[in-house]
Amino acid sequence: MSETVLPEGPGPQDPQTRQQRIDYGRSVLEALNAEAARQVLPTLSDVSPALGEQVLIGFGDIYSRPQLSPRDRQLLTLGMLTALGGCEAQIEVHVNTSLNVGLTPQEIAEALLHSSAYCGFPRALNATFAARRVFEQRGLLPLDAKEE
Repeated sequence: MSETVLPEGPGPQDPQTRQQRIDYGRSVLEALNAEAARQVLPTLSDVSPALGEQVLIGFGDIYSRPQLSPRDRQLLTLGMLTALGGCEAQIEVHVNTSLNVGLTPQEIAEALLHSSAYCGFPRALNATFAARRVFEQRGLLPLDAKEE
């Protein structure tokens, strides 16, 4: 499986304008999950464009750091969103992103199963149901039939 390559850009510590940070964040988000950039961000434009800009800045500042791969960052994100609970819409976005950066459906399901020991069955179940919706939309069910 190929590794996701993020676009070149300034590091988070480099001086830059807010608009440069937003633009770079958009390019990082599009590299990770172009569908989310097309669907999620426009829904904020009429209610809180500043929140959309903060999301983009966050993607540029956090995902461009070289210490963790996008794949590893997605595993962490899935675990944290599961632990938080009530984040099923964001879990769906990040399951799609996880698939885009090389995680398999089986690895995602296993990460969510693993989370049950640390944050409880209700949150792990809700996250798994969110992942199931994504797997279904992408034609990846049943997982056992798709194992490598």
